[in-house]
Amino acid sequence: MPNRLVHETSPYLQQHAGNPVDWYAWGEDALQAARAQDKPILLSVGYSACHWCHVMAHESFEDAAVAALMNRYFINIKVDREERPDLDQIYQLAHQMISQRSGGWPLTMFLTPEQKPFFGGTYFPKTPRYGLPGFPELLQRVAQFYQSERAQIARQGEAIVAGFERMQAVSPAERAAFSADPIDLALENLTNSFDARYGGFGAAPKFPHPTDLELCLRRHASMRTQQGALEVTPGARGTEAGRQGDPLNMAIYTLGRMAVGGIYDQLGGGFCRYSVDAYWLIPHFEKMLYDNGPLLARYSDAWALTRDPLFAEVVEETAVWTMREMQSPEGGCYSSLDADSEHEEGKFYVWTQQQVRALLSDTEYAVCAPFYGLDREANFEGSQWHLHVARGLDDIAQAIGQSVEKCGGFLASARVKLYAAREQRVRPGRDEKILTSWNALMIEGMARAARVFGRPQWLASARESLDFIRATLWREKQGPARAQLLATAKDGRAHLNAYLDDYAFLLSALVELMQAEFYGRDLEFAVDLAEVLLEQFYDPDAGGFFFTSHDHEKLIHRPKPGYDSATPSGNGVAAFALQRLGHITGESRYLDAAERTLQLFYPALAQHPSACASLLMTLEEAMAPPRVVVLRGPEDQMRQWRRILDQAYLPATLILAIAPGTTDLPPVLAKPVVAEAVNAWVCQGVTCLPPVETLETLLDILKTDKLG
Repeated sequence: MPNRLVHETSPYLQQHAGNPVDWYAWGEDALQAARAQDKPILLSVGYSACHWCHVMAHESFEDAAVAALMNRYFINIKVDREERPDLDQIYQLAHQMISQRSGGWPLTMFLTPEQKPFFGGTYFPKTPRYGLPGFPELLQRVAQFYQSERAQIARQGEAIVAGFERMQAVSPAERAAFSADPIDLALENLTNSFDARYGGFGAAPKFPHPTDLELCLRRHASMRTQQGALEVTPGARGTEAGRQGDPLNMAIYTLGRMAVGGIYDQLGGGFCRYSVDAYWLIPHFEKMLYDNGPLLARYSDAWALTRDPLFAEVVEETAVWTMREMQSPEGGCYSSLDADSEHEEGKFYVWTQQQVRALLSDTEYAVCAPFYGLDREANFEGSQWHLHVARGLDDIAQAIGQSVEKCGGFLASARVKLYAAREQRVRPGRDEKILTSWNALMIEGMARAARVFGRPQWLASARESLDFIRATLWREKQGPARAQLLATAKDGRAHLNAYLDDYAFLLSALVELMQAEFYGRDLEFAVDLAEVLLEQFYDPDAGGFFFTSHDHEKLIHRPKPGYDSATPSGNGVAAFALQRLGHITGESRYLDAAERTLQLFYPALAQHPSACASLLMTLEEAMAPPRVVVLRGPEDQMRQWRRILDQAYLPATLILAIAPGTTDLPPVLAKPVVAEAVNAWVCQGVTCLPPVETLETLLDILKTDKLG
């Protein structure tokens, strides 16, 4: 008989609806049951694409004997960390405090009925192995401990809550004078951790870290504009040798190595979550929307800086993959693709030599095998191959006595055949819930790619996602809060109060979208989001933004996240987007909130700058405001200007081409229209130039880091 999870929208929770475990979703019913029955809570946090979550489910949660122990001793709560990142943040941090180890998923925590944690871990096997106790034995030991050690459990719970409060950022007694020192220190730290051989930062496992890559690209651009240089850097290529200390090279080389590695799907496009090795070779095969949106933007930036065709190919294939496999008919984008198919990790993606040989002609195989490393030792579990670019076409052409052009044609036809054959396999599961924050990251990435490459279909995709959010996840309200954003939707059912990331990422996406194509309704929506963000998340006393709204359910901790993780920090993005919106609208409250957020986190920037790239980019623009360029004039001529401007990498410049007839604009944007020609109005902070009448003059102005 199905348990309570059968009524949930989360695919992850629904995966457990047939378990013999008497699961609850998080909510008052579960908490009340724990209090009434005086039972501890077993909190299990995971997500649909998580491999080890599936392993623990198959081993323990589907086992009747294990389930009987869970039901006897505990109130069991299953949480989708993607729907409830508030709970995941709290209990991941609690796990680190209790175990002195980093967390992960599945997260297995034991709580008092008052929600206070007293023991926990991640994956526990059914039988003892990996130095871990068997899960049935653990359940009985924890239940006994709960009954016999109440006083100790209470003391530990209070200590953890007190620890939460000590870790919260505290407003400094005096206003700090901002400097570029934290940015310089962050680049120094990234340089020290940069892998000059394989790209990326740190050792295995390796994650893409698109926010760190953006910081590197922005610092390069800042140094170039200080020198009065705006040109493309054609010598920079993704295949160029890595060099520590050069922010452009560190970013470009990392992007290049990922593009030819196994973390990138060489047949279908899109990036996996991370590489288990230092070489970007074998990924953890799940594909997350939140990685691919920012990476679309970063590869577009890299192409704008280098014109490397490899980066253009990655953008094209990833955008196509997103629209083909991740975008719903209603417009919103799904969350993720599973790592597993048929209960095996990576089975959908890997090959044997025999499988490939059977599909290809001899000539196609002669090119394909060395190109993708099939002529080397198996790289996946000793007997299979995961495709990566192992050898260049130039070398292969010379080796087999064919032209590079012909080899390229053989490779292209081989890819078509391999992709078609792969499409006949059992596909990995897809988590079809639609998350506001992750959709916002993809909207921003798709809009950025559309600008750089001039692709209206990509812009249309971004708009479809935005339209879905406005129609399904945005609620106009009466009363003190004039509107509300919801966090998730599936099958037409939207619910859960949105989090800081939802508002911040969507606001940032709108600022990017307005640069790709300006509509007054987008500016109005951005202002509405900013107002709710200030009303419901901002701390007027200490500064900064809470992760949950003022009317959110009360939990044992209310964090203010400042550090970047797999996604950028909500405080970093909120401050960055508000700061930019403030320059567009002239609204000082947005600038003040951003400045106070930086003040709150400035000590953290000084101590741990490389963990705060999103806040550092806000700091950079707080010290040197972005240039706001307003284009007015005939639409066809404005498009010509935009085509040139959009292909330049100008991270510290906001360009808004506003069509004739657009009304109700703030004074910053309400510039007159000259019927016969385009004029550009350029402002930076409170300094504005006279109208610029030629594109050449505008480009000369934008080559420098300041006006005048």
